[in-house]
Amino acid sequence: MFKRSLKVLLSNPPINRVKPSSTIIQPLSNTTTTTIINNNNNNIANFEKMTKKSMTIDNICQNVRNAQYAVRGELVIRAEAISHQLQKQKLEGTKTLPFEEIVYCNIGNPQQLKQKPLTYFRQVVSLVECPDLLDNPYIEKIYPADVISRAKEILGSINNTTGAYSNSQGIGLVLRSVADFIERRDGHKSDPSEIFLTDGASVGVQRILKLLIKDRSDGILIPIPQYPLYSATIELYNGSQLGYLLNEEKGWSLEISQLEQSYNDAVSKGINPRALVIINPGNPTGQCLDRANMEEIVKFCLEKNVVLLADEVYQENVYVKESKPFISFKKVVKDMGGDYADLEMISFHSVSKGFVGECGKRGGYMELNGVTQDVKAEIYKLASIGLCPNVIGQLVVDLMVRPPAVGEQSHDLYIKERDNIYESLKKRANLLTNALNSLEGVTCNPSEGAMYAFPQIRLPAKAVEYANSIGKAPDAYYCIQLLEATGICVVPGSGFGQKDGTWHFRTTFLPSEEAIEGVCKRISDFHQSFMNKYK
Repeated sequence: MFKRSLKVLLSNPPINRVKPSSTIIQPLSNTTTTTIINNNNNNIANFEKMTKKSMTIDNICQNVRNAQYAVRGELVIRAEAISHQLQKQKLEGTKTLPFEEIVYCNIGNPQQLKQKPLTYFRQVVSLVECPDLLDNPYIEKIYPADVISRAKEILGSINNTTGAYSNSQGIGLVLRSVADFIERRDGHKSDPSEIFLTDGASVGVQRILKLLIKDRSDGILIPIPQYPLYSATIELYNGSQLGYLLNEEKGWSLEISQLEQSYNDAVSKGINPRALVIINPGNPTGQCLDRANMEEIVKFCLEKNVVLLADEVYQENVYVKESKPFISFKKVVKDMGGDYADLEMISFHSVSKGFVGECGKRGGYMELNGVTQDVKAEIYKLASIGLCPNVIGQLVVDLMVRPPAVGEQSHDLYIKERDNIYESLKKRANLLTNALNSLEGVTCNPSEGAMYAFPQIRLPAKAVEYANSIGKAPDAYYCIQLLEATGICVVPGSGFGQKDGTWHFRTTFLPSEEAIEGVCKRISDFHQSFMNKYK
């Protein structure tokens, strides 16, 4: 439009005879036009109507600009650009890059890295999404009987359609299934009315943080390193991040002395610590808490009157079950009894992790403990503003917490698929951490749980100096170079928080067993070259 307007205006005689004394005014910032002002007769001609943008980078919410989410940040944007370049060179039959694909190890997204979905889940969902299939005369030859009966049960609970809103708290059938699952897991009663279904665990976390934070005077205790969901959301809601360091030298252990120090520092600055975030198993660090440590944490929360936020989305990803089996905080507080049993706590779980790996379905739940009815009503209001969680995500939660039972037709296949995924993840975790520990200047604690390794990389002084000179964190520079050389996308430790003077990166071990050895080899070759370059 600008070029067409310019052509028309320049063909107009009055504008064509602009005198030498005229001044050409370049666009003001945030405008889209150039204006010619004739100083002799004050004639003003706009090539287009001058429009000043209402939204600019300078006047949007500063908290949005401040928030950082490293697992989908600069590295991933660059990786996607390289991916387009790879597609282009494939179409053109050329090869300018030393690798053929991007390996996305930046985020716990199992199916992106070719983990197969569980058959039972997809079969049930397919019938629920297309109920007409149930009228097919050959349906019993296509689907197992338990899949058909489960689909009919679910459809009966949602008025035979996934396309309608559910209750804001969630589908009643699913809420009861979640409560039954928690009771079986913990040995303590669970009330469906204290459970909220959510679009993944992240939405639940965001809602509770919104509830807790009114301004910078409210702080949230978060582990360092931590999952950036917490730091980003706290910043968005104008709260204060109160980091407590995990002890890398002791397997990323959580020490109560660190909680005390962070709490007291905050109070001395006039900040009110409202909640304590615990990620168990850890992300990005992969450690698992033992019961004694969990009891210490519960006592701290009760003594300090802070809400416990228990992020337990990796509860099925525990690879040291013999020495550190997963124990929920719900079980711990109920077992402790007395005032501890009524501790204000919200626990989170998700279909995205574990052996389910249905990240794209966006299903999750949170369970409230010790929360008053009037506060719960406000949580319900927050849920109702979003109308309802997506229905398919809710149904996948139902399948996660109530899989095919012993004796049902799908049970054996489900157990086989589940165990194969779990054993393979455990094997890949060991393979990757062993490979990382073999590298010069690299140490990596064992991944006891979750989906990640978080190695410390001791970079040469020249590399640190160069990275600083170009305005990059040294570990971010290392990760960018790794991506450019190998196509492997990881996340720098600076995106999670780390002890001053240390550098790390987080990588998943989600590439298949066939691919993980190649990933380890490419990282090893790159690392040796990088270290040699900057010695």
